[in-house]
Amino acid sequence: MRDFLTVDRVANQIRLRRSTYTGTFLLVEGSSDKTFYQRFVDQLVCELVETSGKQRAIDILKNLEQSNFQGVLAIVDADFDRLETLLHTSHNLLCTDSHDLETILINSPAFNKVVVEFGSEEKIAQFNPEIRLVLLENGMSVGYLLWISKCKGLNLTFDGIKFSKFIDEQTLQIDELKLIQEVKNKSQAYSLRDEDLQQQLKSQKSNNYDPWQICCGHDLVEILSIGLRKVLGSNKAVDVEPNSLERSLRLAYEEIYFRQTQLYLDIRIWEINNQPFRVLRNDT
Repeated sequence: MRDFLTVDRVANQIRLRRSTYTGTFLLVEGSSDKTFYQRFVDQLVCELVETSGKQRAIDILKNLEQSNFQGVLAIVDADFDRLETLLHTSHNLLCTDSHDLETILINSPAFNKVVVEFGSEEKIAQFNPEIRLVLLENGMSVGYLLWISKCKGLNLTFDGIKFSKFIDEQTLQIDELKLIQEVKNKSQAYSLRDEDLQQQLKSQKSNNYDPWQICCGHDLVEILSIGLRKVLGSNKAVDVEPNSLERSLRLAYEEIYFRQTQLYLDIRIWEINNQPFRVLRNDT
């Protein structure tokens, strides 16, 4: 009930704001999303509203739409929605091209800039596989396990798992059995059988879904962080901790990269269909 009231309260605050503000309200999930999108938004005609989560952003949007509120747009992470053919019926709800905001950053030239900045040229040259592909290949194991947990209602906990417990520092390969055991321990889900989860993981991976829809960006950054300490660089853990790397990726991400995304095109289409409301600066 409290969540509903909070959503209702935020929606009403936006309604009250409309009496003095005629621009667009852009709903985003969290603070990092707000930091990212405000670089491309014309803040004279578009106000960003941080909603503290994907579902809350969707619920606030629905609340406003029920009263035919005009000039509101929500941008959320796609997560596994495209793989589940989950259809969002609102024209005022847009999703990231890939799994989340962080995968957009990694699947751009910003990634190369950060690797060059924090990595060792010699070590990177010796690391034969393409780094981005190695991250994807191994990040899929975590992503698929998360998806299995979601689909099967296992309620496994992934926040705070220690990647160092199941990743090879030299190859950045993930030991899936150790991954399962780490997640089970973190979740206190001792009744689940390792063999069953391994089989489910193998079955899901055989479907060969698009890794950019499976992998969680935070997981890829965790793997990169470990790589930059040893096999790709010689950094102290504190200098390449995941939150710091994500900030570096956001800083390295240029407007020209954003213009090449489907999300950018979707926002422009929304602007055309919702005149006179605007979101992006005219020079982007």
